[in-house]
Amino acid sequence: MTASRKGTKGPKGPARGPRPGTPDGDTERRILDAARTVFVRRGSAGARMQEIAAEAGVNPALLHYYFRSKDTLALAVFREAAGKLFGGILAILASDAGLEARIERAVHHYIDTLRANPFLPGYVIAELNFDPGRITALATGMTDAHTPPGHDRRALVAKLGAELAARAAAGEFIEIPVEQFLVNLASMCVFPFAARPMIQAVVGLGASDWDAFLDARRVELPRFILNALKR
Repeated sequence: MTASRKGTKGPKGPARGPRPGTPDGDTERRILDAARTVFVRRGSAGARMQEIAAEAGVNPALLHYYFRSKDTLALAVFREAAGKLFGGILAILASDAGLEARIERAVHHYIDTLRANPFLPGYVIAELNFDPGRITALATGMTDAHTPPGHDRRALVAKLGAELAARAAAGEFIEIPVEQFLVNLASMCVFPFAARPMIQAVVGLGASDWDAFLDARRVELPRFILNALKR
């Protein structure tokens, strides 16, 4: 008879990582963060999956398990970035606060979000240069996806335009098309982050001065925009 092997154990092998079918949220997060870094550095066309894997500290096979292609990974990164940048603005537009308060909140949201995610302007600009049609379509989809429930993105913009027109008709504001107003507001918030090295060189701001500069801009920019609107 063969001796029973019940109760016997062999030596333990090395610990295994996530197996197919059991995604690891921490690994996926590291891959997304690494991809964001590499896409900002190279643009989506110049990025390579091997470089992203090295940045994330995973092997290429594991990277392809989570994201089967570079396009799939780029889409995930952009969706996350666009959600951070645009989601709050649409919520502010949909709020019942007065126009002056919404302008101030929009400026604060842009600056605070970009302060926490300074890669966003460079990433979006790089992607627009590499594939403008795709990124434009994705941005449109993302703004629609982040529009607050019960609201329509186009209706929110039209409502803002009607408010600006009513204030102009009352003699309070200059006449300005809503699309020009929105581009002015966004560009004045985003430009310092997109051109930080140039601004620091021209104005003479050191690295230690940057936070104070942004603190001051959160205060000054809403005031500047409102003064520019006044007749």
